[in-house]
Amino acid sequence: MIKKWIYFASLGIFIATVSSGFKAKEEKQFGKIDGFHLAEDEITNYTVPTIDETAKVNFNFPFTGKTYVGFKQAIAIKESQGLYKLVNRYGYMGKYQFGKSALRALGIKDAKNFLNNPPLQERAFKALLSKNKWELRNEIGTFEGKVVNGIKITESGLLAAAHLAGANSVKNFLHSNGKRAFRDGFGTSLKSYIKKFGGYDTSAIVAHPEPKVRLK
Repeated sequence: MIKKWIYFASLGIFIATVSSGFKAKEEKQFGKIDGFHLAEDEITNYTVPTIDETAKVNFNFPFTGKTYVGFKQAIAIKESQGLYKLVNRYGYMGKYQFGKSALRALGIKDAKNFLNNPPLQERAFKALLSKNKWELRNEIGTFEGKVVNGIKITESGLLAAAHLAGANSVKNFLHSNGKRAFRDGFGTSLKSYIKKFGGYDTSAIVAHPEPKVRLK
């Protein structure tokens, strides 16, 4: 009987010793790290900004205003969301949605290279503005500052409209007092372009009948 009691007592001491050893090891490996744990009686509180607080956040986006840079970026967003490789269902290509005939008029024949060449697209856009400014030089001189069919006419508005519909469509609109108004395949009107893109500074665009586009 005494031997059994000694056996069970020894066994109990052995188990307690082993258990305490595992606890020490576990605490050593997985113990609490200062600054990265909470005491059992601590309460955590999380806060998120309110709608009013979120509305007060200021984002520092570049301000381009009514500059030429602002003009071309506004056109790009309207035409393609600024995507250089976009081709729409009608085959118009790039950031400024050029048709193949417009590209050929500028001496650009490789559509694939055009889509994969952002600097070329930028040069082509400026060249087309230069060509349209030449085509519309008389209309700009005659109608700028006047109101046609409820829309104030500005040089930038006419150039944007010519980019959408061509210089001849702009001439038809002006000389018909706004009665002959072009719409593209998506229903976008020439009149809306004259209004939306009016008042930008495009004075840096030099009118030229045959502007050259550097291909490389």
